[in-house]
Amino acid sequence: MIWAYPDGSLLTWLSVIFVLLYTIYLYRFYLINRKLQVKKHRIFIKMILRSAYFILFLIALAGPSIGTSMKEIKEEGKDIFLAIDLSQSMNATDIGPSRLQRVKFELKNLAKSFAGDRIGLIIFSSEAFVQCPLTFDQNVLQLHIDGLNTGLVPSQGTDINAPLQMALSKFRSDERPETNSRSVILVSDGEDFGENFRPIISELNDAGIKIFSLGVGTSQGSTIPRGNNVIIDPKTNQPAISRLETTNLKYLAAQTEGAYFELSDETQEISDLIAAIDREEGAVTGSRLVEASANKYFYFLFIALGLAFLDMIFPLRTINL
Repeated sequence: MIWAYPDGSLLTWLSVIFVLLYTIYLYRFYLINRKLQVKKHRIFIKMILRSAYFILFLIALAGPSIGTSMKEIKEEGKDIFLAIDLSQSMNATDIGPSRLQRVKFELKNLAKSFAGDRIGLIIFSSEAFVQCPLTFDQNVLQLHIDGLNTGLVPSQGTDINAPLQMALSKFRSDERPETNSRSVILVSDGEDFGENFRPIISELNDAGIKIFSLGVGTSQGSTIPRGNNVIIDPKTNQPAISRLETTNLKYLAAQTEGAYFELSDETQEISDLIAAIDREEGAVTGSRLVEASANKYFYFLFIALGLAFLDMIFPLRTINL
């Protein structure tokens, strides 16, 4: 017999309490017996009955499992690309210590939440590159996230079409069997997207790829550090102010049946993002047989309840009047 909940300390304490209370009950009986005629054998029957259903309650609480059988356990997984905007505006400090540094910290925790799924990393600005292909290796992925910086890509604007095309191409060329869950987590401040990404939306939908957008920054924005100075806007000859632009990020998410989330010092929706992706149905990546036992606690519980009911409805008379 296998015990599902072998909590010895709890069972011991319950037994001690039962013995203590019943000892008090027997002592009360002893005091009554000194003055009245009491049928001792009926007290003995009551004690046996109550001890029996108490022991059965303890057995049910421990979860006795009798017999074994083989059960097939299916392993499901998802494919997720993290598309990270590395344009210069991601160095803005409206989120401490900077947008990119905060993103790196949050993405490392997010990746750990999907340790059983394949995750890849795409970096982009005016061009897009696969920094890490889809992998189960958390150590490799964490290493690449640690190394993210705006110097890894050309900084001549933001082309959102490039990472989406890259993710679509990699998903299509993947040798893995068709999966039910293919997602892109698009991390950006949403600035300078342009309009050239709209034609790809139909292709993403046809491929069953959902976009989960993570807007990074604030509507107030901040200047963008560059060395010991800040980036100057050539049109105004004043320090450039980078602000979170949510319109295109929300549009992409809505058109692909994904969702939009924000990350700032005031709004932290990473947990909501993790929950949304976790709800997506993954593909079966494998299965294994495990030996499972059936918990039969309810037999003992029903018998104990039956005895307790009899004890309550049909009390035994112990005193003759």
